Amino acid sequence: MPNSYGRFVWHELTTTDPEGAQRFYTEIIPWGTQPWDDDPDHTLWTNQGTPIGSVTMLKSELSSGAAHPSWLPYVDVYDVDDCTRQVKQLGGTILKGPVETPNVGCWAVINDPQGAVIGLFEPVTSSPANGGGSAPGEFSWHELTTSDYKAAFEFYRALFKWETTGEFDMGEMGMYHMYGKAGQVFGGMMNRRPDMPPPSWMSYARIDDVKAAAEKVKTGGGTVVIPPMEVPGGDWITMCVDPQGAPFALHTPKAS
Repeated sequence: MPNSYGRFVWHELTTTDPEGAQRFYTEIIPWGTQPWDDDPDHTLWTNQGTPIGSVTMLKSELSSGAAHPSWLPYVDVYDVDDCTRQVKQLGGTILKGPVETPNVGCWAVINDPQGAVIGLFEPVTSSPANGGGSAPGEFSWHELTTSDYKAAFEFYRALFKWETTGEFDMGEMGMYHMYGKAGQVFGGMMNRRPDMPPPSWMSYARIDDVKAAAEKVKTGGGTVVIPPMEVPGGDWITMCVDPQGAPFALHTPKAS
């Protein structure tokens, strides 16, 4: 079983304007782009020259089943076929796949029992390069907002062997449940309020300055939904929507 099993290793943006999205994000996050020879329907996002994800047109036959512009995180699994069978046994549903992409790997898209969408990826090589969010431009946090975080965690614990790494009491907002594996924290889970969107995953990209980035989001035609704010522990975050309507988030770690 590869060491990357259970880690977030790929992030796909499905959008109505891939070229516009590339211009927008590369002004905010230190990413580059390049054609993907193995899948011409996608363009690669790169961080310091290393592919970390892709962007593709929102079409039913290309978009992993996405119904609107959105980011989809993929988790490394050792066997997509076996994992999709387990998804059904655990109460989830298969939205698309398993699909095999030559020279890349096998993938599937699923709904967890509460309805959040997430991807499964079995790469041809050991794993796509991923630094675990330790450098600018990498995805550093993955947050699930759901209807029952305890049940959701049990689903993912069984599927990916995730572990509880801590909890934080947010008062009226309820508990924030943090999870990870082998000593590394991947993100958190919490119950949604009635006024929040349906259960979903949010991926945070690490950058040097969320305050400056929030201004660039507005200048680039995006919307800042939650202005830059400090969270427990001293990190800073902001939540935004890109010009095509895909939600995303940014994260700046506490200064050392």
